[in-house]
Amino acid sequence: MDTLWTASARRDRIAIFNHIANDNPQAAIRLDEVFRDSIASLKYFPKQGKVSQVPGTRELIAHKNYRIVYEIDCNTVWILALVHTAKLWPPLNCDTNS
Repeated sequence: MDTLWTASARRDRIAIFNHIANDNPQAAIRLDEVFRDSIASLKYFPKQGKVSQVPGTRELIAHKNYRIVYEIDCNTVWILALVHTAKLWPPLNCDTNS
C-alpha cells in the first residue's frame, strides 16, 4: 500500500517541526521520526487507527500529543492532517450562514 501526503498535511508537519525546533531542534527531529515511523506502519497495517468522527477517515495517535488523520482509498493511505490532541477534531464548521 502506498502512503501519500496531502499538501495540507505537509504544511501541518512543517509547522509542527518549526514550532518545536524553535525551542528544541533535537525534540523536533525525534517527533518527526515518530510521525515517519507511524505513517510507515500504515503501509502494512492501514486499519490500525480508530475510525474517526469524519466519515471515511481514521485517526492514529502517533504521539501522546499528536494524531494522524488519514483515509484509505484503494491501495493508498492519504495523510490528511497532523493535529495536536488538545485541539478539537474534527474542527467545528465556522460557517454561520448554514
